[in-house]
Amino acid sequence: MKKQLLLALSAALLCFSFESNAQKWTNLFDGKTFKGFKQLGGKAIYEVKDGVMVGTTVPGTGNSFMATEEEYGDFILEVDLKVDNKMNSGIQFRSLSIPSYNNGVVHGYQAEIDPSTRGWSGGIYDESRRGWLSQNELKPEAKKAFKLGDVWNHYRIEAIGHTIRTWINDVPVTYLVDDMTAKGFIAFQVHAIYGEMKPGMQVMWKNIRIQTGKDMQPRPLDGKTVVENYMLNNLSEQEKAEGFKLLFNGKDLTGFRSAFKTTAPPTVWTVEDGTLHVNSSGGKESGNGGDILTNEQFGAFELTFDFKLTEGANSGVKYFVNETYDSGMSAIGLEYQVLDDAKHPDAKLGTVGNRTLASLYDIIPSNKLDPRFQRKIGEWNQGRIIVYPNNIVQHWLNGFKVIEYERKSNIFKVLVAHSKHAKWNGFGMQDKGPILFQEHGDSVFYKNIKIREIN
Repeated sequence: MKKQLLLALSAALLCFSFESNAQKWTNLFDGKTFKGFKQLGGKAIYEVKDGVMVGTTVPGTGNSFMATEEEYGDFILEVDLKVDNKMNSGIQFRSLSIPSYNNGVVHGYQAEIDPSTRGWSGGIYDESRRGWLSQNELKPEAKKAFKLGDVWNHYRIEAIGHTIRTWINDVPVTYLVDDMTAKGFIAFQVHAIYGEMKPGMQVMWKNIRIQTGKDMQPRPLDGKTVVENYMLNNLSEQEKAEGFKLLFNGKDLTGFRSAFKTTAPPTVWTVEDGTLHVNSSGGKESGNGGDILTNEQFGAFELTFDFKLTEGANSGVKYFVNETYDSGMSAIGLEYQVLDDAKHPDAKLGTVGNRTLASLYDIIPSNKLDPRFQRKIGEWNQGRIIVYPNNIVQHWLNGFKVIEYERKSNIFKVLVAHSKHAKWNGFGMQDKGPILFQEHGDSVFYKNIKIREIN
């Protein structure tokens, strides 16, 4: 009897827990009217049918938004949605429409609804502002999370402090860290007609609910979702859980030394407003003090870094550097090329573009990005180098993989033999080496330099 009583009590407590949890949600949409909403932007048709918010495309209008009248800062939002598979749509949040910004155009964060094989649903697009902040090329599981066809997909968005996270059908998609907008409305987009879209296409939303304040119950960290962190020299809790650390602390050059020496970095390298700046010195390679290297050595690792070129500039990030090679100039290692392809003559040298931006310098040319994801000179780019324990190496630029090769393979050895590095015995073959930032006599800036070791 005592055991049965305990079981009954446990069941009652469990039911209470579920009910208590359910009470923490507030319906954002009542399923009957658009009370608490207003339409912004274009003239798409919004209707309520059988408890569902339905948006329909119409010709000759811009992006349309059914926006909450209330603004939200920190929140957790969940919604079920279904969309025509030839459409594009999104969920705006922390978004604004103010006269002082492009005559009131809607702008701000958008959780993407992308019913295509591209698989970028759940990524974050900065509507009418910076463009893509987080797409899914680095996240193979996230690319498959959205179900295509006449089916409902479940979205979850957590926006708490500077951290924005998304899930689709409970699959983690985005972990974004950004501080541009802290508060704004939530809105449901009907995209303007373009591409294969036609008038009469529909996107539907239902079960729209929200948590705010002390009722919020964010999900725990998973320690594996890729992080896009736009804050200066900052490590998010997720990055820490994944093993990342800052190589550059944003204050000084602790952890770095001069190439071929044990002494402090040369004065051509300065720290300015949290950025690492190699100053101009006439364009000569290692002509004003030379490269800087990490004191630590790395084998299998993931390195991320933001860089900004000035016009005509040249630099590079090298790995598996071997300082026993006497080059007389820059230290020798595998190099992620950092270059103004349009204005620096090195881009025209080498073979089939293997000295251009993000290439494995003088060995493998990088795949060129869609122009939408190329950055103008003077804007920040993100580089990423991943070296796996099996010697597969990848170069990434602005979220896209532009090179993959197998270090130490026969093909790699052949490519090296046909490069300017052929004279260095065992080039790029050692198990560990420091990370190097190259001084090539031009003004280049770096920030957000992070690394994690891969076991």
